[in-house]
Amino acid sequence: MIRKAQIEDVAEIQALINQFAKQELMLPRSLSELYESLRDFWVYQQGKRIIACCALHVAWKDLAEIRSLAVKSIYQKRGIGSRLIDAAINEARELGCRSIFVLTYIPDYFKRHGFRKIDKDRLPHKVWAECITCPRFPHCNEVALIKRL
Repeated sequence: MIRKAQIEDVAEIQALINQFAKQELMLPRSLSELYESLRDFWVYQQGKRIIACCALHVAWKDLAEIRSLAVKSIYQKRGIGSRLIDAAINEARELGCRSIFVLTYIPDYFKRHGFRKIDKDRLPHKVWAECITCPRFPHCNEVALIKRL
């Protein structure tokens, strides 16, 4: 079941994200960041456990970002990530966004969902405000992709 995240989900969301961050597959997230951005998150719940998450963050007047897409390893390749991406895209459309982007280490996955590679410099400067606190700044090797809605 896909639903919007709730306060009691934050610890599980953090554990899921940071499991992949330890493998350098995504960026880590602190509890503080997650509580502050809780309304951005969708979760996929099976029984009482969170097995996947994804966030949609509005970055600019008509631009949103998909962040922190994570699916527990044993549940991958079942379409759960795709369903979370679809939920984020639908929400972006409802909010009036014209484009949605992602910064990722797995660009081919997002290309299969209609995203195309772009130069990071084409994204608004507002997007990069959070990069200063990133442990990989200024040597970011994430790939930027965008999808027009």
